[in-house]
Amino acid sequence: MRTERVGGNGQAERREPKVIVGAAIIAGGRVLACARSAPPEVAGMYEFPGGKVEPGESEVAALVRECAEELAVRVEIGQRVGRDVRMAHGRSVLKVYTARLLHGDEPRALEHSAMRWLSATELDTVTWLPADAPIVAALRPLLLAATL
Repeated sequence: MRTERVGGNGQAERREPKVIVGAAIIAGGRVLACARSAPPEVAGMYEFPGGKVEPGESEVAALVRECAEELAVRVEIGQRVGRDVRMAHGRSVLKVYTARLLHGDEPRALEHSAMRWLSATELDTVTWLPADAPIVAALRPLLLAATL
């Protein structure tokens, strides 16, 4: 997926969309959901922790870094969850991966206003950001399988 814009020379320039990665951290058949603290229009809505992939950084490395920065945890990244979700009018794409906590780490809400561990049956008890909502549907069977 590429986006086009017209450059200063009148020619169309193609750019790859920015990649945003999210972590579906699963423990004990539950996934960690984090409430945004800002900006005001999305404050209180839930998301999977994560952020932008920096130039020269792999998606996995970005997710490990973001989890350390946002939650003060070390994680092992697993499989992709769901499909790519287009954001910002196609200028970025969200990719979510499963993750598990390492070394007994416990997440702390360093950048979020709240955190909740949700089972498959509790996923609809919070308001998800629009970009994260399609991932929730793909995550439900993974959580159900984890509790068997």
